[in-house]
Amino acid sequence: MLAIIRVILIFIYFILANALLILLCLVRPFHRNNVYTIGIVYGFMSKMLGLNVIVRVPESVKSGGPYVFVANHQNSYDLITVCRAAMKGVVTVGKKSLVWIPVFGWLYWLSGNILIDRKNKGRAHDTLKQTVDKINQRRLSVFFFAEGTRSRGRGLLKFKTGAFRIAQAVSEPVVMVCTSNLHNKIKINRWDNGTLLIDLSEPITLDTSKDAKHWADEIRIKMQQRIEELDAEVAQIEKLS
Repeated sequence: MLAIIRVILIFIYFILANALLILLCLVRPFHRNNVYTIGIVYGFMSKMLGLNVIVRVPESVKSGGPYVFVANHQNSYDLITVCRAAMKGVVTVGKKSLVWIPVFGWLYWLSGNILIDRKNKGRAHDTLKQTVDKINQRRLSVFFFAEGTRSRGRGLLKFKTGAFRIAQAVSEPVVMVCTSNLHNKIKINRWDNGTLLIDLSEPITLDTSKDAKHWADEIRIKMQQRIEELDAEVAQIEKLS
């Protein structure tokens, strides 16, 4: 019964929220804080699923920028959990095909995110330049799922280098966005689905002593260690609750 009620409520909320957000984006298309606002609105759905999401943001990240945010990507629930980590002035980089998804795709485009054509390497290269230009011209931050795909319980996958090449090109720091384990955590018919920790690191400057691949490997190791620490902390919190 709880699962049915949840699905109905989330569906109604999703439709109404997207309608209002599309209106907002039509009034201020491609505004620098559209993604931040959407993150707040979408993030409320995690509460409707009985998930307590705690986001930790250093003062340096709140007051600084632009940054290149690098996050781990676990499953489709990231849409309503990791979105809570979106800071003001941030956009994401996504597949061009997302535009064809009714409602969500339109909102994704109008909110000012950067769309890339993964099937066309030439255009992807142009998009890399476009991303760099947007950061430099509009002082925007960019949010990446560094694995490039959902891990679905396979652990932290190998990182792609795009985010790190961009960070070096614009000479802006990387901020790690580490999320505790979400795989098989949410049960739609369970009232309390526990705690999820999202931890943003202090900014990390990528100097030219290493290439993008080496930085990707190094940041991945740091994120893996931090995720393991967050998992242990969540286990302790849920043990005491």
